[in-house]
Amino acid sequence: MDKITLISNHMDVDTYLGLRKAVNFKPLSRAQAQKALDHSLYIVCAKMDDHVVGMGRLVGDGSVICYIQDLMIHPDYQHHGIGGMVIEELIGYTESLCEPGTEIMLDLMCAVGREPFYLKHDFISRPTPRLGPGMIRYIRK
Repeated sequence: MDKITLISNHMDVDTYLGLRKAVNFKPLSRAQAQKALDHSLYIVCAKMDDHVVGMGRLVGDGSVICYIQDLMIHPDYQHHGIGGMVIEELIGYTESLCEPGTEIMLDLMCAVGREPFYLKHDFISRPTPRLGPGMIRYIRK
């Protein structure tokens, strides 16, 4: 596999919609997709040979809670570690937002069967005795 380059905050709506279609995510209108991109806290794209093969974006308030949204790797490029690169970049960005003495909740929702991937990146599978359904990671400084 060729070298993967991570690019921050540079995603066009056509590429975004194309990736969503490739991974069978819910279709969005162009306006909805553009607004989603415009209102993201952070977007990371995985590029190979000048084309985007994956992405992830972070949404939320950037202080108390952030959500990983749209972690997508084109099916032709899955199982090569690209998703791990993207999620670690999103985690690193979230860590950079965390002020000393505080913590940020980093949440996500995942498809059935994808839990092991997120568990490898220190997310907690829910429910737990204290937490209801979902997954969360607390990032603390």
